[in-house]
Amino acid sequence: MHYWKGLDAVPAEMAPTVVTIGNFDGVHLGHCEVLDAAVTQAKARSAQSVVITFDPHPALVHRPDDAPELIMGLADRIDTLAGVGLDATLMIHYTLDFADQSAEEFVRSIIVEKLHAVAVVVGHDVRFGRNNSGDFSYMQELGQKYNFDVIGVEDVGDKRRLSSTWVREELAAGNVEAAAQILGRPHRMRGEVVHGHARGRELGFPTANLDPEATGIIPADGVYAGWVIDEAEVRWPAAISVGSNPTFDGVSRVVEAHVIDRPEEGVEDFDLYGQQIVVEFIAHLRPMVAYRGIEALIEQMREDVEQARTVLASERH
Repeated sequence: MHYWKGLDAVPAEMAPTVVTIGNFDGVHLGHCEVLDAAVTQAKARSAQSVVITFDPHPALVHRPDDAPELIMGLADRIDTLAGVGLDATLMIHYTLDFADQSAEEFVRSIIVEKLHAVAVVVGHDVRFGRNNSGDFSYMQELGQKYNFDVIGVEDVGDKRRLSSTWVREELAAGNVEAAAQILGRPHRMRGEVVHGHARGRELGFPTANLDPEATGIIPADGVYAGWVIDEAEVRWPAAISVGSNPTFDGVSRVVEAHVIDRPEEGVEDFDLYGQQIVVEFIAHLRPMVAYRGIEALIEQMREDVEQARTVLASERH
């Protein structure tokens, strides 16, 4: 997949394209329905499939104090879009000046003149242009004016429309399994492994602590079964703790993963410090609670590891 960071990166001589537009935070199954339709339409028309998306998220620009937390970071969004089968992603830097374009100016200058679109594939709830004044009906009008087809894709979901908002709600409740059903894959975070208080190591359960600046929504406090994926793309089974370590009167929320059955247990050469790792959340095991005494905590941690091992063993098959 080609990745064009900004309009200036788009090749001057463009083949015809089929274009779709959106923020695609999470790239969930509802998004994939639109993206798949764009890929299918492009193949049928011997055109290139191009997704137009934005960074930062428009909500962070228009209402920074009330913007939703992003489900995934930019790198994961680009990687996931690439996995859909698109020919290119056009990432536009979103600013107030860019947002001030009229709906027609946005379509004419980018979709028509820059990308030479022969078709635009969007959901029926699409909004674009200044103050979100453009909608699906107006896109159809512009399609007639500028000679491109407009294909609408219906919402996905039985009882409720699949949405990024729904994913955020499930993660806030710790329901990582339900979030995965909407996303079509496990929720993940990505970040550097940093030094913590080393309490896990002292208790016999060394952990990889994610940098507080890691990308991806932190699920509700609790213990999870999941995977740690290192820079070599090796997947390690893990018991993952999310919370403020209430047994030790902690305050800041941290994400720390204990790799299960790590190689050469007790040997220091298994070192993830400084690596950019991915933490995938597979199943919620229990809420986060404070324990009376270290021995009770250690016993619970042993149970957590055994439960995580069982969950992940069944997932492998």
